[in-house]
Amino acid sequence: MNAQMEMPSEDVLRIKLEVLRQEHRDLDTAIEALTDSPFDRLTLQRLKKQKLGLKDRIAQLEDRITPDIIA
Repeated sequence: MNAQMEMPSEDVLRIKLEVLRQEHRDLDTAIEALTDSPFDRLTLQRLKKQKLGLKDRIAQLEDRITPDIIA
């Protein structure tokens, strides 16, 4: 039961972080391609919202990986 309750290792978190960063870059490329198209405004808005969500998840993972340092 304890094995299921353990926190993911730092290596797993780093892999997840890199996957999220790649998704963020892919969305950035897609948004850039759609920026020139006047017909896909709704899709563009959805992609930007998704990109912001990824940015938040990336920040959360970075906080979990980087220990808090009391200065």
